[in-house]
Amino acid sequence: MALWQSEANSNLNLISWNIAGRADAWRQLLDTGADIALLQEATAPPPAVAEKISVDGEPWRTEGTDANRPWRAAVVQLSNRVRTTWYRPLPVEQAGDADLRVSRRGTLAAAEVTGADGASYTVVSMYGLWEKPHRSTRSGWIYADASVHRLISDLAAFVGEQGGHRVLAAGDLNILHGYGENGSAYWAARYATVFERMRAMGIPFVGPQAPHGRCAEPWPPELPRESANVPTYHTTRMSPAQACRQLDFVFASTDLVPRLVVRALNEPEDWGPSDHCRLRIELR
Repeated sequence: MALWQSEANSNLNLISWNIAGRADAWRQLLDTGADIALLQEATAPPPAVAEKISVDGEPWRTEGTDANRPWRAAVVQLSNRVRTTWYRPLPVEQAGDADLRVSRRGTLAAAEVTGADGASYTVVSMYGLWEKPHRSTRSGWIYADASVHRLISDLAAFVGEQGGHRVLAAGDLNILHGYGENGSAYWAARYATVFERMRAMGIPFVGPQAPHGRCAEPWPPELPRESANVPTYHTTRMSPAQACRQLDFVFASTDLVPRLVVRALNEPEDWGPSDHCRLRIELR
């Protein structure tokens, strides 16, 4: 489904999407009319797609001891309306000043994109990897906020002044906004530190939020009634119509915020083949 026409007036049109390793999602990207895709859980594209896109040469995996991660975050150029220069991700201890210092390769991808207006922007795809507590805790928890804080630390390299930077970052963070698991104040406070830290750095949360997307129906009991969250994820036991949690978020430098329109394409007929819906990002 075309989301933009080729003559669109936006300076930069992006899709952020956790494609869950689905080949069909790669094929659908070609028809969106987007300039750039910020992908998470992306496996290698099918050959027929690969010849029509541009992407960095990084391996399609996320580093770690778990071998079941043959996917990664990626910044993908889909149109010739933009020019893209990818930053090479290297471990913090190996990276130079021109490299992208990453705490875990595969969870962060970044590039400089020059839009139709001739201005350059730093675009970033982020993935909040699930982790477990140390075995000494004997805990059954899993959590992603620690991974997200590592992403924020890595992202800080693109902020060299208090204002005036042009950073746009998006992805699946596997955390919640404005509340915690089952209404837990403890988890609400932990998750809030992610959004506050991004805001303090000058890259606040910009959406998607209602009315830019369908709200959950029925309303989840754990979600505060005043929340503007829009569901972006459904479990394998749910259909897109039953989705009730927002796990995907967009952040942008303060100077870019007035120019951004962010929408969750979360209507059941728009959802697509992944368990996450697409986020449409327009920089005008």
